[in-house]
Amino acid sequence: MDRIVVEGGARLEGCVAASGSKNSTLALMAAALLAEGETVLERVPRVRDVHHMLELLRALGARAEWDAEDPTRLRIDAAELTNPEAPYELVRKMRASFMVMGPLLARCGTARVSEPGGCAIGVRPVDQHLKGLEALGGKIRLDHGVVEAAGAPLVGTRIAFDVVTVNGTQNVMAAATLARGETVLENAAREPEVIELAQVLCRMGAEIRGAGSDRIVIEGVRSLRGVTHRVAADRIEAGTLLTAGLITQGDVTVTDVQPEALEAVLDKLRETGAQLDVKSDSVRARAGERPAPIRVVTAPYPGFATDMQAQMMALLCVGTSSSVVTETVFENRFMHVPELVRMGADIALDGRSAHVRGVPRLLGAPVMATDLRASAGLLVAGLAADGETIVNRVYHIDRGYERIEEKLSSLGAVIRREG
Repeated sequence: MDRIVVEGGARLEGCVAASGSKNSTLALMAAALLAEGETVLERVPRVRDVHHMLELLRALGARAEWDAEDPTRLRIDAAELTNPEAPYELVRKMRASFMVMGPLLARCGTARVSEPGGCAIGVRPVDQHLKGLEALGGKIRLDHGVVEAAGAPLVGTRIAFDVVTVNGTQNVMAAATLARGETVLENAAREPEVIELAQVLCRMGAEIRGAGSDRIVIEGVRSLRGVTHRVAADRIEAGTLLTAGLITQGDVTVTDVQPEALEAVLDKLRETGAQLDVKSDSVRARAGERPAPIRVVTAPYPGFATDMQAQMMALLCVGTSSSVVTETVFENRFMHVPELVRMGADIALDGRSAHVRGVPRLLGAPVMATDLRASAGLLVAGLAADGETIVNRVYHIDRGYERIEEKLSSLGAVIRREG
């Protein structure tokens, strides 16, 4: 099993380009099932989750292949969906697999999808997905861990989500594009990935307005067509790379990004004392001293992203005083804390808050990655630790980061992957 070894102490410096967004790519791959014709996605990150979704689309009968000339381009043709059933052995690998449910139901009139798996960071039920699809006319039945849905044609209606759900908003919005009449989604997620999906669906022929607000209106159409789209930058990868530079008191520029999608993270980095130079498509972050103490509270967009919580906590571990990190999105997303403590961090948990007392330096140690973003946080911590940090179970980080060790190495990190 692979592991990543980091020799701490090197100052990171230089420029690195952000990859395409993993989360956007997965939603767009699922949405390609709605189109009559080929959908081409460019700037696709070659990460484990994308490969899993690729396997799933093929299992459904879609033609889904990497382009022979461009290794970051995907071609998806769902003209013939011969098997609207997503098997457990594929869906269990990641939660985003469940986003094929809405497109399958809308396109085929039936769907059978196993309940999803993914990172063990808390209870993330699909009840809001099912509530929305049922409101559109889908007849939902649970059968031994498998969700069965049938109902054609779907009919537009008003749906108020009980909680903000990114994947739920995307799943129901995608299904509603082919429903009869108007669908209104209330308490919808506002994340950039929701906006990007809506924009692409509109280019495919959908009629959607309000994406980016908590009220999205979809007017159903008869069919959608394939399009070519370049995936937006991965805002979480960009934030991770900036944090990695700052923990080493370095000078790192991340290019090919949309800074407006990073505003909450950039605001908190400024509070730590980081000097930021923000341009239209890049962010430069510099630090000449240890970070100042701050308070961080995770929240749905436009709040501070829960996916950046572990990386920010790693940075605050070497701060000048005491910080507080409060997790409001997932109830079990502090599993990286014991591993950071193994590295010499001073962290006390109090319910959903972590009290982080900064120490002058961390110490290298063998640590265990427990989920995707926790593994990124441990890598960030290892960059500033004395000695060698060994991050085990890095298949987690491979789910969402493309060649992370190569990108960090290009900035001066002493880092290697071992099989």
